[in-house]
Amino acid sequence: MSTTTDSANGGGVQIQQSRRLPDFLQSVNLKYVKLGYHYLMTHLLTLLLVPLMAVIIIQASQMNPDDIHQLWLHLKYNFVSVVICSAFLVFGSTVYIMTRPRSVYLVDYSCYRPPSHLQVKYQQFMEHSRLTGDFDESSLEFQRRILERSGLGEETYVPEAMHYLPPRPSMAAAREEAEQVMFGALDNLFANTNVKPKDIGVLVVNCSLFNPTPSLSAMIVNKYKLRGNIRSFNLGGMGCSAGVIAVDLAKDMLQVHRNTYAVVVSTENITQNWYFGNKKSMLIPNCLFRVGGAAVLLSNKPKDKRRAKYKIVHVVRTHKGANDNAFRCVYQEQDDVGKTGVSLSKDLMAIAGLALKTNITTLGPLVLPISEQLLFFATLVAKRLFNATVMPYIPDFKLAFDHFCIHAGGRAVIDELEKNLQLLPVHVEASRMALHRFGNTSSSSIWYELAYTEAKGRMRKGNRVWQIAFGSGFKCNSAVWEALRNVKPSPNSPWEDCIHKYPVQTVI
Repeated sequence: MSTTTDSANGGGVQIQQSRRLPDFLQSVNLKYVKLGYHYLMTHLLTLLLVPLMAVIIIQASQMNPDDIHQLWLHLKYNFVSVVICSAFLVFGSTVYIMTRPRSVYLVDYSCYRPPSHLQVKYQQFMEHSRLTGDFDESSLEFQRRILERSGLGEETYVPEAMHYLPPRPSMAAAREEAEQVMFGALDNLFANTNVKPKDIGVLVVNCSLFNPTPSLSAMIVNKYKLRGNIRSFNLGGMGCSAGVIAVDLAKDMLQVHRNTYAVVVSTENITQNWYFGNKKSMLIPNCLFRVGGAAVLLSNKPKDKRRAKYKIVHVVRTHKGANDNAFRCVYQEQDDVGKTGVSLSKDLMAIAGLALKTNITTLGPLVLPISEQLLFFATLVAKRLFNATVMPYIPDFKLAFDHFCIHAGGRAVIDELEKNLQLLPVHVEASRMALHRFGNTSSSSIWYELAYTEAKGRMRKGNRVWQIAFGSGFKCNSAVWEALRNVKPSPNSPWEDCIHKYPVQTVI
C-alpha cells in the first residue's frame, strides 16, 4: 500500500493507503441546481427592470421637441398624479439606499515575517526531535517521511521555545509568540495605512488553540490603547478556516456601524501545542505547522475606495458539524499516555471533499457566468432523464476567478483541488510557494498567498480572487474579492527580498 500525506484544517494526515478528495464528476447531485434557481428568482426583479429601462432610454432618445412639449402639457394638467408618483419614487429610492448592503473595502493587509534565527531546516528539525528523547524510532521515521513529502522548504519558522533543548513550552512563551506575531503584523499595517489605532471601531482576532485570559483581542486593545467602545471579538477553536469567518464577522459589523474601520487578526500559536507523543495521527501538526499571522484592515468609508486594494464580493460558509464523522475528523484530545494533541481522522479528505462540494455549489450561482450554469444544468438533466452514464459537467471556475488562494494546509489538498477544479499549475502556484516558504501558517496562509500574487505583479484592476480554507468542525469557507486597481505589494511584504527565487520546484 502507498503512503500519502493528506491535509486540511491546517494539518495533514499520514495514512497507510491513498485517500483523495471525492471525484466531483462522480458526486455532483442534481439538487444543487436549485441554488442557481433560487439566485435567479432572488434577482428576477432586477433582471426584468434592465430591459425595461433599456426600452425607456431608446424611446426617450427618439423623442423630438414637439413630443417633449406634449409630455410637459400632459404632466402640467396631471399635477397631483405627478406629485404622488414623485413621492413614491423618492421614498422608494431612500429605502433602497438606506437598506442596500454597504460596500466593504480591504484597504491593506500585512503578513508577519519572523526573524531569521527562528528558521528550521529539515536536518535541524529531525536532529532536534531525536535529542528531545520523546519520540521512538518509528515516530522519528514517520516525521522524516512527512517532511520529505510535505512541500515545505528549508526556511520555515518555529517559535523560540521549540529551539531549546529540551523545549520550553509555557504560558509565558506562548504569550510572547502571540505578541511577536500579532504586534509585528499590526505595526506594519498601521505604518503602511497611516490609520491611527484610535480610529478602529471593530476588532476580530482568531486563534484556534491558544485562548488565554485576558484574551488575545484584549492584548491588542491594551498594546495599542484602542478606544473604550471598540467592538472586539475573539474566535477560538475554529481551525484554519477561521480567517474567512473573521472577515465575514467584520463585514457584518461594518454593515451595522457606519463610517468606521475593522481590523482582523488571523494567527495560530504553536508554543504550547507541540505534540510530544508517538501517536501517528497527532504527529502531523509538528511537521507542518509553522509561525505566521496576518492583520487585515477593512473599511466601509466611501472615501477609502480610492486607496483600497480590494472590495469584498461574497463570503460563503459551509458547516458539516451536524455529521458525527465530520465533527470528530479533526479532534483535540489526549493519547493513551495523557499527552495532548490534535488527532486527524483517516476520513478527513473525504469529509473535506463533501464540504468543498457543498461550498462551491453554493458559490457557483453567485460567480459563474450564465453560460456555465446552463451547461451544468443541461448535462445534469440529460443524465437524469436520458442516460445515467452521462458525466455531469463541472463548471469552469477559471471563468469566474483570476487568482486562487487555496489554504496551504499541505501538498495533498492543493494537488487534489488542482485536479478536481481543473486548475492550471499557475493557479495553485501561490499556494504551493506559500507552503514551501512559510509552511502551514493556519488561517493566515491565504494572505501569504495573496501577497505572493501581488509580489509577482499579477494582480490587475477588476481581477477576482477566490480564497478558500478548511477548518475543524468540519468547515469549508470561501471569500471572493475584486481588485479595485492594479495592486502592488505593500512595503515590508513577506516576499519582499525573496520573490525573485520563486517559483521553485517542490518535492512531488
